[in-house]
Amino acid sequence: MITVFSKNNSIANQFLAELRHIDIQNDRMRFRRNLERLGEVFAYEISKKLSYEEQEVITPLGVASVPLLTEFPVLVTILRAGLPLHQGLMNFFDKSDSGYISAYRKAKKNNDFEIKMEYFSTTDLSDKTVIVSDPMIATGQSMVIVCKELLARFDIKELHLVSVIASTEGISHVRSNLPKAFLWLGAVDEELTSKAYIVPGLGDAGDLCFGEKL
Repeated sequence: MITVFSKNNSIANQFLAELRHIDIQNDRMRFRRNLERLGEVFAYEISKKLSYEEQEVITPLGVASVPLLTEFPVLVTILRAGLPLHQGLMNFFDKSDSGYISAYRKAKKNNDFEIKMEYFSTTDLSDKTVIVSDPMIATGQSMVIVCKELLARFDIKELHLVSVIASTEGISHVRSNLPKAFLWLGAVDEELTSKAYIVPGLGDAGDLCFGEKL
């Protein structure tokens, strides 16, 4: 139920290393592009687990039998940091519908926070395979709250969660609350700071993509 790219040798580790690198991060366009490229790798790997059927394709010289997807998954991302990762998934699943959800941390006292959702827009997800993407799973609260809202509204057939870096604490929270979901991760880091940032992580993915928010 959990796939972690960093456990195996692949080009995905190059993209992940550049995302983490403090100097390369100064190139904002490259940071977004590396998230997008990882999204493409995730899409390719997830595609191996989906359903296919043989179809005939007419070529200039004859007919070829090709296994093709029976249906494309629906792609849902958590705004704003998830947009480049979502684009990478969409580059491969180019016939997929998309959904967008705004979820953010609202600060409270003593370094505590709560997750707020303010924007929710999806197609009908009933009886669909759904891929939810967010670059970071720190505490796991955002992913769980978003997915529970999706599951409350729709009878989802299969749920895949995509994240570039996750903490062990976040993974535990997601697995205990979403036991049937498939997790696709770039890497797993052990530590969280008192403000719930992943260490070594890569910093704030949204700020690195689009600039510091107020």
